[in-house]
Amino acid sequence: MSEIDTRNLPASPSGPALVKRIEHAFEDRFESLRLPVLVGFLLVSAFLLYQALHLRPDASFEKMIPGAHPYIQNFLEYENELRPLGNVVRVAVEAREGDIYTPQFLDTLRKVTDEVFYIPGIDRGAMKSIWTPNVTWNEVTEDGFVAGQIIPQTYDGSARAIEEVRTNVARAGIVGSLVANDHKSAVVIAPLQEVNPETGEKLDYADLSRELETLVRDKYAGEGVRIHIVGFAKIVGDLIEGAEAIALFFAITFLLTVLVLWLYTRCWRITFATVFCCSLAVIWQLGTVRLLGLGLDPYSILVPFLTFAIGVSHAVQNVSAMSAGRVSGLSDIDAAKATFRTLFIPGTIALLCNAVGFSTLLLIDIGVIRELAISASVGVAVIVFTKMFLLPVLMSYLGISPRGLAHQRRRMQGRYRWARVLASVAGRRRAWLVVCAAAGIVLLGHLASRGLKIGDLDPGAPELRVDSRYNTDNAFMVEHYSTSSDVFVVMVTTPTGECGSYPVAAAVDQLQWRLDNLPGVEATSSLFSAMKKVLSGQNSGDLRWQSLTRNRYSSNAAHRLLPSELYTSDCTMVPLLVFLEDHKAETLARVGDAVLEFAKAHATADIHFKLAAGNAGIEAATNDVIKRSKPLMLGLEYLIVALLVLWEFKSWRVMLCIMIPLYITSVLCEGVMATLGLGVKVATLPVIALGVGIGVDYGIYIYNKLEHFLEKGLDLRDAYFETLKTTGMAVALTGVMLALGVATWIFSDIKFQADMGLLLTFMFIWNMLGAVVMIPALAALLRPHRARRAAPAAQPLTMRP
Repeated sequence: MSEIDTRNLPASPSGPALVKRIEHAFEDRFESLRLPVLVGFLLVSAFLLYQALHLRPDASFEKMIPGAHPYIQNFLEYENELRPLGNVVRVAVEAREGDIYTPQFLDTLRKVTDEVFYIPGIDRGAMKSIWTPNVTWNEVTEDGFVAGQIIPQTYDGSARAIEEVRTNVARAGIVGSLVANDHKSAVVIAPLQEVNPETGEKLDYADLSRELETLVRDKYAGEGVRIHIVGFAKIVGDLIEGAEAIALFFAITFLLTVLVLWLYTRCWRITFATVFCCSLAVIWQLGTVRLLGLGLDPYSILVPFLTFAIGVSHAVQNVSAMSAGRVSGLSDIDAAKATFRTLFIPGTIALLCNAVGFSTLLLIDIGVIRELAISASVGVAVIVFTKMFLLPVLMSYLGISPRGLAHQRRRMQGRYRWARVLASVAGRRRAWLVVCAAAGIVLLGHLASRGLKIGDLDPGAPELRVDSRYNTDNAFMVEHYSTSSDVFVVMVTTPTGECGSYPVAAAVDQLQWRLDNLPGVEATSSLFSAMKKVLSGQNSGDLRWQSLTRNRYSSNAAHRLLPSELYTSDCTMVPLLVFLEDHKAETLARVGDAVLEFAKAHATADIHFKLAAGNAGIEAATNDVIKRSKPLMLGLEYLIVALLVLWEFKSWRVMLCIMIPLYITSVLCEGVMATLGLGVKVATLPVIALGVGIGVDYGIYIYNKLEHFLEKGLDLRDAYFETLKTTGMAVALTGVMLALGVATWIFSDIKFQADMGLLLTFMFIWNMLGAVVMIPALAALLRPHRARRAAPAAQPLTMRP
């Protein structure tokens, strides 16, 4: 057996028995397993690369909503009847000059209507424009009711026909909904079907968005009109289009990572091995996701970044340990074995904590978040194999170049003034100062986070930039149309055939009055709003009759004249439409509370008020799920991560030393979100969870080395100084690598990706700083006080045969 002085290499840490057995089994057979490991990884990688190349974008309306929430269950019960109020695309055609009452404009509007009609995924029967036969006008004359299409079959483009269209628009009462208030644009409303009835395939939002752009906007924008397109499908399409630039960000991240690694190691061999293993982890992650039947959506497309960043950050520890071993005199194989033995247990525990951070997102009943959790957990799982097993094997073959060894020697012989300054924090006096400062920071974070809100805080699509094409189009719609695109639908259910009865009408009318006078509500509409006008028309247009009637015969007669979309075919449900100024969380909560309060006082055995449909109702359900899930998710995550740390270090004091900095970062993250005007929503909630799961890595690696030097007999300050010398730079580089992996997102055209990048960069850097400064300070106050002892002479490490 050989005896080699490896002062800077910690002994094998104590750890869970199963993990320890795996460590010993691989280390004992390291040399004989090297070639089989390489061949095995090559074969698996080829298979998963093939799978990854067939991965396709996969975004759907159903994945974006909390399917088990009562609001959504109520909506799905009447999905067919409410489809025109849910997943809808609105195409506004605006005249560049003049108004819509010209032959040229109306002809262009007809072409746009026809073009949209034939796009796959459009519910053609429910589509509306002033050209479609389901949009009609009616009026009361001496001869009774007269009705007809907005643009009649006899339309020929003449001045007389144009004037007739103008009159019909006024008769129909569609100004503000299908025709702009200034009569300079008109809208085509196209409800969508989640499944194409012709092919049976799910609606492809990327294809739909592209066809709207190429067949509508690009094709007709030059014919004297401007095209504006809004709706959930367009948001998703624009998100997917913006996400296509993610490849550029990944390339930038890759190059920056290579540069930083080379500057740290001055060795192309080690840099190549590290980047190769981490890139392989991304391929494995994408291939496995494909095998699980999942696709890429605008949220999960960011997971490869995280996989690469986490892989590199953990691999830095391997690079540091390998370099230290070679400088200490070990051969390439022995140094690789020692690196594996040193890092297998703490690295595995750290990656388990990462996985916990992702897996707790499964508690949130929203499809895109659950798929993000699964995809990211897969990424962490494959890192265990590529970083723990493949990287040491590659390092044992490639070794470290003479230039890399010389650079490592110079670093180890440095004076480490920065390390001495940081190590002074381990003294009790300075430890108290650090802890008091941290307490002040936590207090400031709590005060700032009191302004944190649930849901969207901005109008339009907060997922996109304020000046994005979609938000520009949405601003046009809000400015020129009275009926907001933010619709909250209350479903009033009755026994069969009773939806038009007077008790139902009276209850709905009262609720409408209350909501009309609620801040944030622009207007309301229901079956009975239209029925009042019909009753007035049936009585010579006398406005005194524009009210509800107890006479069932009169109400039934009026009922038959109204569009069927205002009630279900069996007359068991009447939708009450509430048009909102915006979909901010406060507005949605205010409307929801008002409806629930009214329902509590006025619901009967036969009349029930159910929430909620419409895009605003779905948003309200999403906000409710996030609000209820956030405390449970974070509480469970902290508990599991704390138990894993306790499992490894067997000390509640160590657990507190590692967990308290994580809590401080979480508080500060919420404070930053509140300060920047970011709400807790689908895009930002995962960030809070990831910051805890990934941030614990620093503490585990630091305390693993610190414990090693403490066991050698050094006092806390000297032990921490040695810890910083051996792993301090690696921990700092870990933070930089993680931050680099997500910092490029800040420049994304997709605002939620930019927000996630900003918050994750902040959390990764702050977690690193917090661990480096807080852990020794907390250890100085929590560990039992012992007399200072001189460091014993370095003990040789006996390599196991």
